[in-house]
Amino acid sequence: MDQRFFPRFCGRIVAARVLWAGLAFAVVGPAQAATPPFEDTIAQRAMACTACHGPQGRAAPDGYYPRLAGKPAGYLYNQLLNFRDGRRHYGLMTQLIEPLSDTYLMEIAQYFSQLEIPYPAPLPAAAPPEVLRHGRQLVLEGDAARRLPACVQCHGQAMTGVAPGIPGLLGLPRDYLNAQLGAWKAAQRRAHAPDCMKNVVENLTVEDINAVASWLSAQPLPTNTRPATTLPALVPGAVAITCGSAINLPAVPAEPVVPTRKTQK
Repeated sequence: MDQRFFPRFCGRIVAARVLWAGLAFAVVGPAQAATPPFEDTIAQRAMACTACHGPQGRAAPDGYYPRLAGKPAGYLYNQLLNFRDGRRHYGLMTQLIEPLSDTYLMEIAQYFSQLEIPYPAPLPAAAPPEVLRHGRQLVLEGDAARRLPACVQCHGQAMTGVAPGIPGLLGLPRDYLNAQLGAWKAAQRRAHAPDCMKNVVENLTVEDINAVASWLSAQPLPTNTRPATTLPALVPGAVAITCGSAINLPAVPAEPVVPTRKTQK
């Protein structure tokens, strides 16, 4: 295998896969455990991501490694930059992508955004009915008295996100939603100014966060899970909100690129 196509951390993941393949070979024999040949494709190189995020980016079963498949490319790209450049904090992610250029990160984002993989059925809600009612109200209506906009104002009326840069809220585990909203509240996650999520979460209580996460995680996905292409119209009385613009997205090359060290921050 030509390791020059992988940063060092990816190489360790691939090496672990090869080790497990070797162990399987010893147990079941060559006919059943043949290691697939190395291919210089984004799909095979993205296996470094799916080791944690699940096959084809479906999400890991532990609830903390989120789904990548089908999310807007601009959102995925900006989150990769946020991990690399210190606006989000998770050591393994930073180590994985720190050496990579903007163009290559965009190719990864485009690859996962184009995958149309079915979502699993949501788990039943475990929260009491009054908690779920409160979460539903905050998501669909907001709270004008507290200057809280509805989540659907930005994330789409179907809550599947808005291309190119806003993620969907459905299909995410409660623990992951709680962790991310908690990270915003603790200033461990940031975005480009004006950081609208920071402003929203500052006005949420811990009880609000639990209610929102509990209700969202129990909602079924619509038939069409693709992100919307435009924001919903602002309804009368809704709380207006201003978000920082995403940085310019680099063009995606026609041919796969070799991972290179980043050229800018």
